[in-house]
Amino acid sequence: MEKTRYSDVELQEFKAIILDKLLTAKADYELLRSTITHSESNGTDDTSPTFKILEEGAATLSKEESGRLAQRQQKFIQHLEAALVRIENKTYGLCRDTGKLIPKERLKVVPHATLSIEAKDAGVK
Repeated sequence: MEKTRYSDVELQEFKAIILDKLLTAKADYELLRSTITHSESNGTDDTSPTFKILEEGAATLSKEESGRLAQRQQKFIQHLEAALVRIENKTYGLCRDTGKLIPKERLKVVPHATLSIEAKDAGVK
């Protein structure tokens, strides 16, 4: 008989993986946010005006890039938190298209996955 859900023990293993990833993701997010808010004064007051303009352009670019990365990181955190809710509901690891269990190997790599590889590939085509 095919399993219809992961056992409570397996769910706790996944929860530990997700909590670990969540901790790292939140730390990375805070780091990105601090680079956005604290990228003022780089000590270029005494250098040539041309260099200062170039450096300010680069700072703006990196601030925009940091902003994009921070947004992606925030989305990743939301996906991980949603996965924790699915663990509590005991629906974690079920493919939202097929209803079958997503293989453990995939969930260990992408713990917030909601689609099996087959369903994901089918949706791409």
